[in-house]
Amino acid sequence: MAKRGGGFPGGGVPGNMANLMKQAQKMQRQMEEQAKEMESKEFTATAGGQAVAITVSGKRELLKVKLAEEVVDPDDIEMLEDLIVAATNEALRKVDEESGAAMGKLTGGMSSGMPGLF
Repeated sequence: MAKRGGGFPGGGVPGNMANLMKQAQKMQRQMEEQAKEMESKEFTATAGGQAVAITVSGKRELLKVKLAEEVVDPDDIEMLEDLIVAATNEALRKVDEESGAAMGKLTGGMSSGMPGLF
């Protein structure tokens, strides 16, 4: 009598395992498509009541910096620097948020414990 869970007759992959592999391959293709779609998107965030606007790509690359004329004060460079940092961090947070939401849809929430997956 053969043991349960032992070798597979004929060296084949059992049906459930084959289905699991197909599902994993489908999920991988969907993740790759989602990554390409994210790379083409742009995310903009502002700080200082629209005084600074930062646009980044889904690839987390800085694309644009827009400054309102009134925020450029040579006597207060530090405030401008802080506004740029705040707007940049917010734009990057938007990328991460949308990326995480898209991954959650694909994986049913399984990716939340796997940082850097997407």
